[in-house]
Amino acid sequence: MGTTTAKAGQAGEEAAGADGSLPGAPPPDWPRLPNEVLALVLSWLPPETLATCCRLVCRRWRDLLDGPAVWKLQWRREPRMRAALEAAARCPRLRWSRLGVLRPLGRNLVRNPCGREEFRHWAVLGGLRNSGWNVEENRSPVEGAEAQTCFASSYEWCQKEQVIDLLKEGLWPDLLDTYQPDIVVSDWWGGRQDCGCRYELFVALLAANKKKKMDVFEAKPDPIPQWNDASYQKVTHTFRRYGPGVRYIRFRHRGKDTQFWAGHYGARVTNSSIVIQFSSGSAESLEPALPSS
Repeated sequence: MGTTTAKAGQAGEEAAGADGSLPGAPPPDWPRLPNEVLALVLSWLPPETLATCCRLVCRRWRDLLDGPAVWKLQWRREPRMRAALEAAARCPRLRWSRLGVLRPLGRNLVRNPCGREEFRHWAVLGGLRNSGWNVEENRSPVEGAEAQTCFASSYEWCQKEQVIDLLKEGLWPDLLDTYQPDIVVSDWWGGRQDCGCRYELFVALLAANKKKKMDVFEAKPDPIPQWNDASYQKVTHTFRRYGPGVRYIRFRHRGKDTQFWAGHYGARVTNSSIVIQFSSGSAESLEPALPSS
């Protein structure tokens, strides 16, 4: 019985054909497929496969994948790719496969923003040897965070930072210099109910040498007093028209308590974010930015 079933299955596979055609149906004539149909078929394949294997099949497939048709079809089915579609509507010169594979637009470029991986991807600056940053569970939930954990500071200033390489993340010079998409940074901070705290944020857009600052944002909100509700506050800023030459982003924040208590009673920080996107409500972003004189 089992042998008969196996043979029947094998016969069915042979009848279906190696090219996936139905039994009795002619194999697809790929060269004669209209570009619109071929683009629709290809749009269901993984982005990495499109950019590597499919692009090498022939000149026609290469030209199709170097253009917008396949990628737009794919992105319209994915809510996370809305930022890429917005870019496609505003920028005539896009690297379609680069956007499709690396997906630098519309996602958080800060790695490990909530401390789920302890201090991986973060550079801890100074701080106390035994009482610096610590990773803890959130005392109040942060909606939309990838994890309900946070970095807790101590009784002296504790600092940490990430430096984001924009080209490595998938952007390219022409997009950054000519069209200058919005750079949206945000951070969440709060304190323990029984202890006051202080917090500061510093974000710098850096040139290729990582030293020249093209634009800077600093936030030094008022301290949270002792006996608070332990809720988080959001700090956010959008960089626009920052000029050509931005290649890196330095994201640095620091915190401490106001009671000078041993342990981790200082500011909690979590859900740090840097998102590159085109603002759908900004009319000025419809045209390329003018180069600075």
